Amino acid sequence: MIRVLVADDQAVVRAGLAVILGAEDDIEVVGEAADGAEAIRRTRELRPHLVCMDIRMPGTDGITATRAITSDPALDTEVLVLTTFDIDDDVFAALEAGAAGFLLKGADEPTLLGAIRSVAAGEGTLDQRLTRRILREFTARRSTTRSQAQQPVVQASLTSRERDVLSLLAEGLSNAEIAERLFVEPTTVKYHLAGLLQKTGARDRLQAVLWGIRTGMVTVG
Repeated sequence: MIRVLVADDQAVVRAGLAVILGAEDDIEVVGEAADGAEAIRRTRELRPHLVCMDIRMPGTDGITATRAITSDPALDTEVLVLTTFDIDDDVFAALEAGAAGFLLKGADEPTLLGAIRSVAAGEGTLDQRLTRRILREFTARRSTTRSQAQQPVVQASLTSRERDVLSLLAEGLSNAEIAERLFVEPTTVKYHLAGLLQKTGARDRLQAVLWGIRTGMVTVG
């Protein structure tokens, strides 16, 4: 059962998401929050697997809340950002803050449910067309401000297979697709992915790709 907290300043949006998600056998809406401060507090109280987070909320916004949740070592909660806006600075700030995925509120129900299940499974939403656009723009923006601080040490410790997995993650491939591309079993991909996440300090697949972009190891074309 995927435990979800819905954070949005509009009551009608929270209610609508609760109805859609609550109708699924494998998803349980454990709580709601009307702003970022309440999202942080309720996440620490309820320990959901995932928070559906609006970016622009009064008081403590979704970016600040995302950073507080993803940086808390006591929590094992992913954040899926939901917004009415397309690509803008707030989206990049949310990804930098540790969000595992991004989705427009106008997405249809199957896309929403698929994104939630994907993020909850630790796979992020790299297969979403809009997220791919965001990664391409993120690459362009980081090209002139790239940080090399950890690059030599971490790059040297990555195995060739971990580098391959990182590159294919940036293409938006699933574990099964990566396994097919590398001619290995999906369990082998999971093994290399686990090593990649541990060495880079990334929480999930999306954050691993963002690390690769920051250090120049991968480019989303």
